[in-house]
Amino acid sequence: MFKIGSIGAGGRGRLCENAHRPDQGFELAAICDPNPRVIADYRQRYGDQLRVARTYQELLDQDDLDIVFITTPDYLHEEQAVAALERGKVVYLEKPMAITIAGCDRILAAAQRHGAGLYVGHNMRFFPVIQKMKQWIDEGRIGEVQAIWCRHFIDYGGDAYFKDWHSEQRYATGLLLQKGAHDIDVIHYLAGSYTQRTVGMGKLSVYNQVQDRRRPDEAGSARFVQSHWPPLKQKKLSPIIDVEDHTMMLMQLANGIQASYCQCHYTPDSMRNYTIIGTEGRIENDGDFSHETNWASVRLWNRRCGPASRQGTLVEAVPPIQGSHGGADPQIIDDFLAFAQTGQRTGATPLDARMSVAAGYQATLSLRQGNQPLDVPPPSAGLATWSGLGPSRRPEEHQRQSPNH
Repeated sequence: MFKIGSIGAGGRGRLCENAHRPDQGFELAAICDPNPRVIADYRQRYGDQLRVARTYQELLDQDDLDIVFITTPDYLHEEQAVAALERGKVVYLEKPMAITIAGCDRILAAAQRHGAGLYVGHNMRFFPVIQKMKQWIDEGRIGEVQAIWCRHFIDYGGDAYFKDWHSEQRYATGLLLQKGAHDIDVIHYLAGSYTQRTVGMGKLSVYNQVQDRRRPDEAGSARFVQSHWPPLKQKKLSPIIDVEDHTMMLMQLANGIQASYCQCHYTPDSMRNYTIIGTEGRIENDGDFSHETNWASVRLWNRRCGPASRQGTLVEAVPPIQGSHGGADPQIIDDFLAFAQTGQRTGATPLDARMSVAAGYQATLSLRQGNQPLDVPPPSAGLATWSGLGPSRRPEEHQRQSPNH
């Protein structure tokens, strides 16, 4: 039986519950979370046999844990992931891997040095819409890809990112990295290449004008409130806001493809739209993922059709799949548990995750340095060639290394 521990079990940390599959050999055995209500809820659901650690170090010191989920705020990822990897745990680390390039490289080095399994949770690769676009690209339906554009409208941005730690550079670097890491990774995935050079642009244009702020000692609430509209009427924003609320970046990829990503946190609607243009056509999605009453679709244009044909020459609806994030969360947990057993994965590699952070980080520096183009530094030669595959062994064969090994 693989024993699972979860650091940061509330909120996004509920993902660990998808991994609790005793009939398949996976058991949620321990959690760590600062919220007493989260602890009480887990205790009610899993009983007194579920162990509760006061600190993440105390959880990691439990030698019978084979797998650790780290779903804490981003600025804690580096410290906690390195500690877990040094103890030989198989780690599921929520995206982004870290909030700096150096932090990512430190995590990669720890995983390589200790031979530990590292999996980063880029669940958007499992969105059926993304999979369909990737399929059509690989089938050559639009010829050779030349450009990829992504527009991201975030109507919940003021609620989710400007009321807690996300609003400060010291905790998030910026939302072009924190929120954009998903889309940058998808662009890399669809293009089959990483960003080599980038330029960023953006500013804090709306939420800095909001006067209604919470006290520094008051907990922030990321709950979506329909009545907090227009954006200047937001309530209880963070006392410190120094990240941009709209950003954009241009990317020159290593294989010649050029891409752009635009993000805005005060739009009235929520939408993520990709356009992939090739030498023989283009692909575009309508919706991230499907709901029971509102199906997403992927559209193909592969012949001249003029401005009247907004439907495209082919439209394929993507039916809804059970599970959170349009069914992507159960699928990524399936992939992670297979990785924990065999060392093989179909999702993003640690290098993929590192390069999405690196592109977002450099674009953020660019926009804060007068929009100067910046190269995206590759990892060291040893890390670049490392496969990132974890050990293939059963938990009873798992020989852990101490931090001083």
